[in-house]
Amino acid sequence: MRRDLGLRLGLTRFWRAKAEDIVLLVHGLTASSDMFVMPEHYNLARYLLDNGLEDVWALDSRMSNRFPYNTEPGQHTLDDVAHYDYPAALAEVRRHVGRRRIHVIAHCVGSTSFMMSLYGGAVTGVASVTCQSVALVVRVPRWSRWKLDLAPEVLELGLGLTAVDPQMAAASRFSRGRLLSRLVSLAHQECDNPACHMVSFMWGTGWPALFSHANLTPATHDRVADLLGPVGVHYYRHIRKMVRAGRAVKYDAGDRRHADLPDDYLVDAARQSTPVLFLTGAHNNVFRDANVACHRLLSRYAPDLYELAVLPGYGYVDPFWGKDAHRDVFPVMLDFLKRRAN
Repeated sequence: MRRDLGLRLGLTRFWRAKAEDIVLLVHGLTASSDMFVMPEHYNLARYLLDNGLEDVWALDSRMSNRFPYNTEPGQHTLDDVAHYDYPAALAEVRRHVGRRRIHVIAHCVGSTSFMMSLYGGAVTGVASVTCQSVALVVRVPRWSRWKLDLAPEVLELGLGLTAVDPQMAAASRFSRGRLLSRLVSLAHQECDNPACHMVSFMWGTGWPALFSHANLTPATHDRVADLLGPVGVHYYRHIRKMVRAGRAVKYDAGDRRHADLPDDYLVDAARQSTPVLFLTGAHNNVFRDANVACHRLLSRYAPDLYELAVLPGYGYVDPFWGKDAHRDVFPVMLDFLKRRAN
């Protein structure tokens, strides 16, 4: 907890036996730990437990849809998450597991912010990190970039919206949120789920943008709005700044609260020693080839530390949500974890 804000985080532990290697699962922006325990398919938490990693933790940070922080008026940035949330979470895990090895598997902006925390020196002593979709190099498709250029101001000043929600189709009949949802659905005829349309509008470029429909069970597609919640518009401003820079950078270099963090989170990349696996779907329509580029950049410093896996047939979030991810994706993560467990 950051006591000055009264902000509470969540940790859920899935434990079968004492283990020397601990796994911490980190969700992305507006998702939650639910993405790792989805009951409609063989989920990542159970897969890890069944394959020898018998002490798994899942974090719900301030970006989780389990909390109201994404909809309450506020100016949260990824610097806040990197500086405060991950050190608090790891300290709590350490309180229970001591000096055993902790491996992190992170998705999307959770991956970016965790790497910011690690490369910014806010957290230390991590045995390995698996970054899914994006990390410290930030790239988006051209249409997404145009949206980022305009969306925060248009949404706040033009429509009076401080947050965007996949469930806006269920808002009152003449509300601005419902009108926005209807307009978005006019451009998305690929399915009849307005929440699926909205998350494409919120996060990517494509029909749909976040996944292939063929990779999901019908149950998963039906509950897109449960798995991805609303996002405060201010987060888009930080992501926009990173996209323009092409890398993870501080939102406000003059913010004294974050004086301990670097303005450019890659500034000390040559000094890093934590092994990292960069994962991305071959059809990532949210962050394009950002992880391919990050792997290429960091491998110049220490090629033995960094690995890359491009997943055929997968997009942005279906490496976790996919009905066949336990066959196509999770073994790649497991192999990396077991090789880095010594």
